[in-house]
Amino acid sequence: MLKPSNIVALAILAGITANTVYAVENTAASTVAATDINVTITVNKTPIPQTRIDLRLKVAAQQGQPDSPELRKAIRDDLINLEVISQDAVKKGLDKQPEVVQQIELTRQTALANAYVMDFVKSHPVSEDAIKQEYENQKSHYGNKEYKVEHILVDTEKEAQAIVAELKKKGSKFDKIAKKSSKDPGSKDKGGDLGWTIPSSFVPPFGEAILKLNKGEISAPVQTQYGWHVIKLDDVRDLKIPTIEEARGNLEKRLQQQAIQEAIKGLRANAEIKQ
Repeated sequence: MLKPSNIVALAILAGITANTVYAVENTAASTVAATDINVTITVNKTPIPQTRIDLRLKVAAQQGQPDSPELRKAIRDDLINLEVISQDAVKKGLDKQPEVVQQIELTRQTALANAYVMDFVKSHPVSEDAIKQEYENQKSHYGNKEYKVEHILVDTEKEAQAIVAELKKKGSKFDKIAKKSSKDPGSKDKGGDLGWTIPSSFVPPFGEAILKLNKGEISAPVQTQYGWHVIKLDDVRDLKIPTIEEARGNLEKRLQQQAIQEAIKGLRANAEIKQ
């Protein structure tokens, strides 16, 4: 029901994760030139440069792992294992298998896409005016109130009407009926409770119905693409809006995502694509 509200990392936008970074360097393990500086390990005369170890340490730090002698040893051991395995795989001709060739090419493209995103972010900084404008847009979108809502989702209007009639009976409990009858897996076990939220987080018919309810009131059946809903408004309170400084990081990432998406659209528009 709810639209996602968290800001997705830019690397995820481009389809890149920390695991992909591992894959990129693992694929390259047997192709580093012997002239690379800061070589600290060699395997059958093939160098594993310090820069590769540093990349692994950086990824580990991004994943919340503190630097330590144990971590560095584990990384070095892993890189050595990858090198001896990849060397033997090449000897066996496995690098010529069509599926492996495609995996290597996808990894190469992913690394390039990651580099493109990072370069784009660096060369297209978000302006202060854009951040302020986005902040005002978000404030307008969220409004100044939040609502504690419960709902019961069923397949047909007839079922929803029957639930409304049942709720009007003395002693009927909304949460018990929700646990028994609701089709919403996200809220059914919680008695239909959706917690504190804002109407714009829902599809329009649902959000609009919330705004028409008084505290403690139950709606008539409401139809959305998910089915038929019976909605109860438990409470209303003022929405605490974060300051622009508190929201700055998320606002900047949101604007960067939008800019990157537009850049990718431009690249696709200018490309000759046949499907």
